Amino acid sequence: MIGNDVGHRKPEVPAPSGPQRALIAASFVSRVGNGLFNTAAVLYFTLVVHLPAAQVGAGLTIAGLTGLLAGIPAGNLADRYGPRKVWLISLAVQAVTMAAFVLIQSWATFTVVATLDRLAATASGAAGGALVARAGGERPAAFRARLRTFVNLGVVLGTVGAAFAVSADTRPAYTALILANAASFACAALIGLTRVPDYRPLPRPEEHHRGAVLSDRPFLTFAALYGAMGLQYQTVSLLLPIWLSARTDAPRWTVAAVYAVNSGVCVLLQSRIGSRVETPRQGGRAFRLAGLLFLVSCPLMALTADVPSWTAPALAVLAVCVHSLGEVWESSAGFALGFGLAPDHAQGQYQGLFGVCFDAGQALAPVILTTAVLGLGHAGWLLLGAFFAALGAAGPPVAAWAERSRRTGRDRAGATDGRPGEAAVPDPA
Repeated sequence: MIGNDVGHRKPEVPAPSGPQRALIAASFVSRVGNGLFNTAAVLYFTLVVHLPAAQVGAGLTIAGLTGLLAGIPAGNLADRYGPRKVWLISLAVQAVTMAAFVLIQSWATFTVVATLDRLAATASGAAGGALVARAGGERPAAFRARLRTFVNLGVVLGTVGAAFAVSADTRPAYTALILANAASFACAALIGLTRVPDYRPLPRPEEHHRGAVLSDRPFLTFAALYGAMGLQYQTVSLLLPIWLSARTDAPRWTVAAVYAVNSGVCVLLQSRIGSRVETPRQGGRAFRLAGLLFLVSCPLMALTADVPSWTAPALAVLAVCVHSLGEVWESSAGFALGFGLAPDHAQGQYQGLFGVCFDAGQALAPVILTTAVLGLGHAGWLLLGAFFAALGAAGPPVAAWAERSRRTGRDRAGATDGRPGEAAVPDPA
């Protein structure tokens, strides 16, 4: 079993501490705001601000790619001055940039504001990851899995709330959503300021440097694998809805149903499964299992075009159930390896790079999925499933490589300090 490397069941995840509860509350509030905004953002920019859809897409692409530049620098700042400071500043900037969206009147101002917002979001992710590592104590991956449960729930609630504004379809309604999202960042910052400890930076070894993560080849390899596997998120949110609408006779409510099922499975299972995937070795196995589940789900999604209209919704829901289970295992693997391979003193830098790789994959996903997969039809779905399975198969050997490199590093450190190599800290896996 993936969750049993030592011959017995792991203890139950302890109740969250005060800092953990504060981070959960702050993340939940901000993600409710994200759900409100993301649901109606494109409609606001195109129907209210009257920007052409192509300009909106170009502006968001520029913002997304520019935002990648903030990952490692923000992580370094978090490691040097403390993660809470960088996180709070990033949330404050996001509150301001989000509120500024109600004032934009041109593509240039839209692009500038969106770019500043993405830079702040990337910085927030790097510093927030370091905060999770500190607040999570000895089990940061288990805490991150619990946190993601509430993050998913927040997005769902925000999306439901946004439906009312979208149905009203007025400028005041859309403006209210945007300002509510801005307020959610401000509230999250207030919770962080009053209830999250200002963790001091950890001592850094003399050999540490600001680009250390770039020389950690095992971590770089897994971050790249995880970024590529991230295409699976938009398989459900983008590719499947287009496929159902264009290639099947399934009722239009099927798209809403698959969204609901995906969110529900993740909310219900993320914490339970995530608590069983904490060491790098467990993470590698979980990553492999995720790839196999995607190998099953992708052909099932393709088959929705080959069944009667009354069967297509049921098959789509089944496919999304399998895919969502894979998503939970994949994200759990990311938590275990993303945190487990990062040195304590450089969590910000490592989480910054990890986020950059993931965001890069998300930026490329629409082009890859809509051209390669939709263009090839059924064969594209089969290739996509095989691609995910191949990425997953690389998980265990990469995890083993990372463990060997860290064990060798500890042995060398022990020899340098005048201690025998055998006295190095034993591998937790």
